[in-house]
Amino acid sequence: MENAENKPQKSWMNRRNPWLLLIVLGAVAALIAGVVTARLLILMRAAKAVPAAAQNSGPGTAMNEPAPGFTLVDQQGKTTSLQQFRGKVVVLTFIDPVCTQLCPLATRSMVGALEILGPAAASQVQLLGIDANPLKTKVSDIAGYTRTHELEGRWRFLTGTRAQLESVWKDYHIFVAVENNDIEHTAVTMLIDGNGTERTVFSTPMSYGAVGDDTQALAAGIAQLLPGHPAVASPNESATEPDEPPGGITTVNLTALGPKQEPVVVVGSAHAHLLLFFAGWLGKGPELEKHLSVLDSYAAVAKEMGWPSPVAVDILPTEPSVAEAQQVLNPLAARLQTPIVEDASGSLADDYQVDDLPWFVLNSGSGTILWKHDGWLSANEVKRQVNAALARKAN
Repeated sequence: MENAENKPQKSWMNRRNPWLLLIVLGAVAALIAGVVTARLLILMRAAKAVPAAAQNSGPGTAMNEPAPGFTLVDQQGKTTSLQQFRGKVVVLTFIDPVCTQLCPLATRSMVGALEILGPAAASQVQLLGIDANPLKTKVSDIAGYTRTHELEGRWRFLTGTRAQLESVWKDYHIFVAVENNDIEHTAVTMLIDGNGTERTVFSTPMSYGAVGDDTQALAAGIAQLLPGHPAVASPNESATEPDEPPGGITTVNLTALGPKQEPVVVVGSAHAHLLLFFAGWLGKGPELEKHLSVLDSYAAVAKEMGWPSPVAVDILPTEPSVAEAQQVLNPLAARLQTPIVEDASGSLADDYQVDDLPWFVLNSGSGTILWKHDGWLSANEVKRQVNAALARKAN
């Protein structure tokens, strides 16, 4: 006789009317559809949050309306108002203090625009950021972002109570939403002239390769609002464009940092790699070295198994300072076996559809992306994921 405790049990759905099962399945499908619809609505509302005039094409959209006033506190806890910068051109953007996606691109463009204009013009400009994360509103939150991206003395990053921030977001048509602890917010930078009038709105695209163009356009927009309209230096376009293989992913020879100084073919029709896209500001000293050393651990197994070799790729357009990034990374490159190279223009990251940092990508010899991952991973997890991805390819 079969033991009742070991006897397979039917689920409650199977023991009841089969029509009930259909009803339940229908409800689940409706729930899933509702979640998808809600997600689409969030993205649609985010796109519509910018004033209608700012939906036009072009590097920047002309505006002509009074900039709403506000009074908040900066990264040092000092009360700061928009009014106190009357007479200067204000470059205003909205930043999530823990963002590793669009926000570093926006602040890099702001700082880069002033570098292009030069010290005299920059002295007539004020860079302002306003907190766009309702879960990170402490002064320590905005101070942390300012330190990480080396912005102290270069800008004022403002926060306040949630009610105060929501009022500013509403006044400036900035959509902000929290979804599963992730922040969705409108990514724009606004130029306000010395009289307190909004003059131009720039959108921030998720494109590392566009940072240079965005910086140039922002500098030109600022120059138009400054007395005498100072000239904007043209970018250096002497760099050779990388070759584009049939697979659509750039093939480029890059030189490894540190004492190795050996050319590294990063991608191409005959070069499969495990790429880790990152930036020096993601960690300091031992912390960053710990994360990058995962690639060394993977490399030992990869060599034995015949897996693609690893390469760490620093996305330079996101770095606060190229020289300082190299000072941080050169010592690490000397201690690590895995080559560290630089994606100078950001085009390589765009080719691999990098949406965040850090970002793992496993590409085949034909340039096909076999696996990708957003965030740091342990050495064991990297090996497991690569093994699974290669197994799927083989099947």
